[in-house]
Amino acid sequence: MIYKVTYQESKKEVPRREATHALYIDAESPIQVRELITAHTPYNIEYIQELDEAHLAYEQKNPDFELTEFDA
Repeated sequence: MIYKVTYQESKKEVPRREATHALYIDAESPIQVRELITAHTPYNIEYIQELDEAHLAYEQKNPDFELTEFDA
């Protein structure tokens, strides 16, 4: 499944909507997504959303769409 994760780049700063970023990741479950991001980044995860086919097709139209991969 492809998941969209909205996050803040730092856990040390107060979250602001203007500083929210998104990444897309292919994983088995939301739990695996959280584990991968927690292990490889200092990000403050706001929301993890599973994308259905229609939503994924919409997101892929954005030229900045890119699946994030982490080294094992």
